[in-house]
Amino acid sequence: MRFLIYGTSLCIALPFVLEMLALHYITPDEKRFWSHAALIFSIIYSVFVTANYVVQLTTVIPMKLKGAAEEIHILEQTPHSLFWDFDALGYIFMGLATLVAIPVFEKHGFQKWVRISFLANTLVTPLIAFVYFYPTYSAKLLFIGSPWGITVPLAMLLLAIRFKKEL
Repeated sequence: MRFLIYGTSLCIALPFVLEMLALHYITPDEKRFWSHAALIFSIIYSVFVTANYVVQLTTVIPMKLKGAAEEIHILEQTPHSLFWDFDALGYIFMGLATLVAIPVFEKHGFQKWVRISFLANTLVTPLIAFVYFYPTYSAKLLFIGSPWGITVPLAMLLLAIRFKKEL
């Protein structure tokens, strides 16, 4: 199950960065500051989460399966661990990427819907931060951040549709 969770999460990072790169290249010059900032934040997001997921997939999970969990305990993503914080920072930077990209989109036509989806993801970001940094972890707390499972795919899908429609 952990292979699936970390593997699918890893598959989000590169497409997100590439979508933001494509967005930057089609953004008019007068709005390029915003798309450039979004690209930078998306790269920061990608570095944090990729580092985490690769460590979990290639080191932690295989070592645990071998029965050597104690040897790598410090690398395991558990609540309030180093890699937990990497994950949190990654998703906070993803939220910042969607926030600063909002001015790139028009307030009418299909771009309005892309803009709204980016805003929705931005608004979920404080919930994600709350879940990760709340002093006491509980599985119930994770449900607070669950809208992210809708806002990120929606934003990525609508941006991809915008590329197809407008290019």
